[in-house]
Amino acid sequence: MVFLWPTFLWLLLALPVLVLLYAWLLRRRKAVALHYPGLGLVRSAMGTRSRWRRHVPPLLFLLGLAALLVAAARPLAVLSLPSQQQTIMLAMDVSGSMRAADVLPDRLTAAQNAAKAFIADLPRHVRVGIVAFAGSAQLAQLPTQSHEDLTQAIDSFQLQRGTATGNGILLSLATLFPDAGIDISALGGRQAMARSQSIDEVGRSLQQRGNGGGTAAPRPAPVAPGSYTSAAIIMLTDGQRTTGVDPLEAAQWAADRGVRVYTVGVGTVAGETIGFEGWSMRVRLDEDTLKAVALRTNAEYFHAATAADLKKVYETLSSRLTVEKKETEISALLALAGAACMVLAAILSVWWFGRVM
Repeated sequence: MVFLWPTFLWLLLALPVLVLLYAWLLRRRKAVALHYPGLGLVRSAMGTRSRWRRHVPPLLFLLGLAALLVAAARPLAVLSLPSQQQTIMLAMDVSGSMRAADVLPDRLTAAQNAAKAFIADLPRHVRVGIVAFAGSAQLAQLPTQSHEDLTQAIDSFQLQRGTATGNGILLSLATLFPDAGIDISALGGRQAMARSQSIDEVGRSLQQRGNGGGTAAPRPAPVAPGSYTSAAIIMLTDGQRTTGVDPLEAAQWAADRGVRVYTVGVGTVAGETIGFEGWSMRVRLDEDTLKAVALRTNAEYFHAATAADLKKVYETLSSRLTVEKKETEISALLALAGAACMVLAAILSVWWFGRVM
């Protein structure tokens, strides 16, 4: 705990003075009782229960005063509070490699089940959007609070060829920032964004297309990575990028806007050979790139080798995105506690002794 006004803590030195004053008053009363034997008989008749009762109100008053003095110093503490996240974009890989059965019953089904369970556990005020990507990226569901619509979108996934992880990130960003000049339809249906194109070139070309070929809108000034607290992206994939935008460049685009991109790698790191529509291919999890994407956006990378692991990953992400630890001023809480102690001290004193201490 730290304090904004620590000099006010010197006021706590008044508490020992009050304790000494209280002890002096008790001794003074005892001396008076010795001069008047009748008072001693009354005290004996009151019993030990009444003796300890008389100390309770002063003790509560002292605790309340201490809480108020600490509150005056404006303390800061790290508390777990509801997150400000309002929108979460799920970017999910639907490439042919997701049919692999190393994650039972297969990678795609396990990912669908885990995603639906994740959505079901989110607070209703959080909107979720879904992007499906393979050789290109498509917006499967605009951000919505309807869990039913999200479930239908997830169940409608169809496997396709290719893995354009960068496109999935960019389309998620375009959905979060519709005025940024990123053409969603072009991202979803066009593979002309070659690997050699930089993210700035992609942004300029799409902005120009959206502006009818005119001058592109200026790119906004970068902000601190992870500083945008109103939205986040979760990207789930099981393979290496084979086409589309470089995911690291797409991650930089997200980092410049302060959006965190949490990455989830599904399947084995070594990979395996699978067949799809007459094709045979070797799929390998590109953990290095996924870790770099998460690191660049101030987020985290998770690996899920089994369906149980994937479920745990989404449970962890749910806790990350709905609750966050913040340094918060707790002066009001301490002031409320202090006032409550003082009021309780007064009530008990009147109830037991017919006077306010």
